[in-house]
Parts: sequence; structure tokens; C-alpha cells
Amino acid sequence: MTTPFTVNGRDVTVDAQPDTPLLTVLREDLGLLGSRFGCGLGLCGACFVRLDGHVVPACDTPLWQAEGKDVVTVEGLSEPGHAHPVQQAILDRQAAQCGFCISGIVVNAATLLDEQPDADEEDVVAALDRNLCRCGVQRRIVDAVLAARSGAASS
Repeated sequence: MTTPFTVNGRDVTVDAQPDTPLLTVLREDLGLLGSRFGCGLGLCGACFVRLDGHVVPACDTPLWQAEGKDVVTVEGLSEPGHAHPVQQAILDRQAAQCGFCISGIVVNAATLLDEQPDADEEDVVAALDRNLCRCGVQRRIVDAVLAARSGAASS
């Protein structure tokens, strides 16, 4: 079955079973490797993407749910050569350690700041509650997201 949708501003049509996880399609069919497979249950946040503006776990989202919709991965948050403010703040503050979870965190944090540019620490902590980081750098990540607030609206 063919499924048309938009990924990072580009119209695509994928030939796959409707129940194929969106993450599988993004990584294997479209070569977008930024979203990671973590738990496979939609619980860890490593695979988070935007689906029509809402953060969803791509590992637990069937392809049929993306039909005709807009998907944004970590690769699509900014223009080539220009980091999203959240990405830049994480780099500047060395807030990522192993990097496995960071793409899902960036998608989630960027979505929060797009919707709520003046988010405070409590908002950031609540928004990132669904993202698991085994390295224990959550405090540095929260600080980086707070530092990115002023630049997020201009991305």
C-alpha cells in the first residue's frame, strides 16, 4: 500500500504496510537516522517526532496515522547549516553525553518553545518528563532549553 505524507517539508510516498511503525519508514525507507529506536513501546522518547505539530513516539505510531499529514524529524527542525536554537544551546552547554536520547529531546523541547516561547523551568521539566536519559544529564538539558528560549521563536 502506498502512503503519501510530508516529511521535513518534502512530499513523499512510501510503499509499506499500513501498520509499519513510522520510525521504521523514516529510518529504513527515507534514510532519516536522527530518530532512534529505544524501547519500542513509545515510552522512552528517543524516537519522538512531530506529527501535525504534536510530539509522538514514531516507534509506536503506525504509518497509516501519518497519511496526508506533516512529519518533522530532528533533521527538519532547521535549515541545513543552521542549528535550531535548542540544538545550538545543547551543543554550547555540552548538555548531551552519549547522544542517544537527544534527538527526541530536541524535537520535544523545540515543540514546547514553539508553542510556549516563555516556558519556565517547570514547563520544561514537565514537557521533557517523557524523555529518558540514562546518562543523567537532565539538569544540563533543562538549562540548555531555558537558554534557547530567546532564539526559538526566530527559527
